[in-house]
Amino acid sequence: MDASATPDPNFRLAYALLRITLGLNIFMHGVSRLLAGTAAFAAGLTKLFQNTILPASLVVPFAYALPWLESAIGFLIIVGLRTREALVCGAVLMLALTFGAALRQDWNVAAIQLLYSVTYAALIAGLRYNSLAMDEWLFSGQ
Repeated sequence: MDASATPDPNFRLAYALLRITLGLNIFMHGVSRLLAGTAAFAAGLTKLFQNTILPASLVVPFAYALPWLESAIGFLIIVGLRTREALVCGAVLMLALTFGAALRQDWNVAAIQLLYSVTYAALIAGLRYNSLAMDEWLFSGQ
C-alpha cells in the first residue's frame, strides 16, 4: 500500500478495535462452551431442537463442532490472521445459527444474530482498514 493510499489512522484503529471485540466475543462463546463441556452443550442444543424438523442426527454433530469453530474463528479474528477468511466463515456460521433460531421461531435470538451478521458484513466491507493485524505483518509483501 503506498503512502497516498494509507487509510486514516483513526479508521485503522476503529477497525482493529471492532475486529478484536467481535473476535473476543466469538472466541469466548466457544471457550466457555468447551470449558463447560461439549456434551452438556450438545444435550442442551438437542433439547432446544426436539420440536423442530431438524433431526438429532444433524443437531448433535453441529453442537459438538460449534464451540471449536467459534474458538478458532474468534482467535483468528482477534489476532487478524487470515482475517477475510475468518470473517467469511463467521458470517456463514451466523447464517446457520440464524436458520436454527428462525426454525425455533426464537426471534429475539435471530435479532441478536442479525446484529452479529451486520458486524461481520461491516468488517468484511472495511478490510482495507485491517492494517493493525498479523495479516499486515505476514502478508504485506504479497
